[in-house]
Amino acid sequence: MEIKAGTLYIVGTPIGNLEDMTFRAVSVLQQVDLIAAEDTRHTGKLLQYFQVKTPQISHHEHNLITRVPELIDRLTQGKSIALVTDAGMPCISDPGYELVRACRDAGVNVVPIPGVTAVVTALAASGLPSERFTFEGFLPAKGKARAEALEGLRSESRTMVFYEAPHRLLEMLGALREAFGGDRGVSVGRELTKLHEAFWSGDLAGAIVFFETNEPRGEFTVVVAGADVTLRVLSDDEIAIALQELISGGMSRSEASKQLSQQLGLGKRQVYQLALSLEID
Repeated sequence: MEIKAGTLYIVGTPIGNLEDMTFRAVSVLQQVDLIAAEDTRHTGKLLQYFQVKTPQISHHEHNLITRVPELIDRLTQGKSIALVTDAGMPCISDPGYELVRACRDAGVNVVPIPGVTAVVTALAASGLPSERFTFEGFLPAKGKARAEALEGLRSESRTMVFYEAPHRLLEMLGALREAFGGDRGVSVGRELTKLHEAFWSGDLAGAIVFFETNEPRGEFTVVVAGADVTLRVLSDDEIAIALQELISGGMSRSEASKQLSQQLGLGKRQVYQLALSLEID
C-alpha cells in the first residue's frame, strides 16, 4: 500500500503467534519514516523477524507528556509514523489513544491497520453471547475498589470481558462469584494464540475449583455471561423477608446475606445492609 505523508498509522501486531501479522501491517512498518513503540526492545524482535529496518522511538505511559507533542510535530512536518504496542491493537487498554486524540485535535490524518486483539479472540471462542459485549480491561487490584466496580456491573446484561494476571486470577474469580453468583457462566482463556493456548468453560464456582488445583500460568482473558434480565427484580421488603427466614433458621446475618446475594445475583453489600436493618427476635 502507498504510505501518505503526515499520517499516523495505528498498526495491530500479534498477541503471540507471529503468523497473525498481516501483510498490510508489515508493508506499513517497512515504509513509514518512524515507528513509535511501547517497548523498542520488544518490538525490535518483531521487526527483525519480518526484516523491517525502520527506526523506532519509544512511546509509553511514562513519557506521554513530552513524546506526544514531539510526534505531533514530526507528523505536521510531513513525516509518517506507525504506532504499535507490545501486543495486539494499539489504543486498546494502552496509552495509544492519547496520541490519536492529539492527532485529531491537530488535524493529522489517522489510519488504522487492524490486527488481532485478545478481547475479540477470547469472546469468539467463549461460546457466550457476542452480539453485545462490554470490555472492562483489568479490574482494580484492591478489594474495596474492585468490589465497587463489580457492584456497578451486577445488573449488566451484556457479556463482559476482563484481563487478568496469573497471580491474581483466583482472587479475581472469587470476587466475580461474590458479585454475580457461582452459577454465572464464564470462559477463561490463557496464552491466546500461543503454544500453550487453552480455554476453560463452565460457571464461576467450577472455575475456582479448577484453578485451585491447576496453577494459573500465563496471561488470562476472562469472558463472563451477562445478567439474566428475565429474572424478576425483588423489592427490598421481599429480600428482607427472605433474609429473616434464613436468619431464623440459624444463619448469621453475614451468611444469610452471602447466600441470598448469590441466589438472586445481587451485590452482597446491598443485601447485608438490609440484613443489618432487620430486628431479629
